[in-house]
Amino acid sequence: MAETYFITGAQGCIGSWIVKGLVERGDDVVVFDRSDDARRLRAIMEPEQIASVRFILGDITDAGAVRRVLDESGARRVIHLAGLQVPLCKADPVRGALVNVVGTLNVFEAARTMRIESVVYASSAAVYGLNEDDAVLDETAACEPSTHYGVFKRANEGNARVYFLDHGVCSVGLRPLTVYGVNRDFGLTSDPTKAMKSAVLGRPFHIRFGGATDFQYVADTAAAFIACADKKPEGAQVFNLHGETVTVERIANLINEVGEGASITFSGPPIPIAAALDDSAIRRFLGDLPSTPLETGVRETMDRFAALRDAGTLDTTDLDNQ
Repeated sequence: MAETYFITGAQGCIGSWIVKGLVERGDDVVVFDRSDDARRLRAIMEPEQIASVRFILGDITDAGAVRRVLDESGARRVIHLAGLQVPLCKADPVRGALVNVVGTLNVFEAARTMRIESVVYASSAAVYGLNEDDAVLDETAACEPSTHYGVFKRANEGNARVYFLDHGVCSVGLRPLTVYGVNRDFGLTSDPTKAMKSAVLGRPFHIRFGGATDFQYVADTAAAFIACADKKPEGAQVFNLHGETVTVERIANLINEVGEGASITFSGPPIPIAAALDDSAIRRFLGDLPSTPLETGVRETMDRFAALRDAGTLDTTDLDNQ
């Protein structure tokens, strides 16, 4: 039986893949986003699939609009992804807090007044900060974020806990790190995906960081969000997501190999976030989750970029503005 899902920030990378996954299995999707730019959806979905989605323009910082639209949607499951990423939060911390923290509070405040079964929201591995010991971190590890973005995400986790304690609102916060795949086109950690696109176009590309990172295919990330929403959790849960902890050198070499003569290079310090995350807690909660091997995910991503290139619809704005 089809369910209705209310999704904020669905025009972003992870959000677009969540919409795709829900539509493909026959669920009803209501998208609340400040942007009507559906280019990311078009990159991975057919026109008739997109036509089945209900789009509502609005600002996550407008509490009244969030409450009204959620109520009118009839949804009982919320996936909240709207937010500003690290560079924008650094450039304008006040705006970052309004969108990332106040916007999340608006979602929880709306959820508490309605019969919402679950709120699943995007936290981030940025809550940890740099792990100089290279230990594999689980959810009990100390959180010392080194960015405004990480601080805001940690605040959201705390507020979610209080909404459960005070009002019984059940939620799951998920902590991805370096997500890759079609539509990953903004921020430092998008560089590997931009490198894949550049390789398909025959362009050189330089990845601006080194070291290792926890690298997860976007389809797997989206599947975890959907599975948590389906689970209808009890309490305020927070879980790490994990793909593979790999060096940037391996990523660059693989792109060059798949791209057959591509010129992908890298240098720079590691991302200032722990590179190895333990996801055993979410696997105990949900059971098996998709875990696409790095080689498969890279090939699928580059194959899709090639198909879009051949169709004349590959968006290169992210590369042109690099």
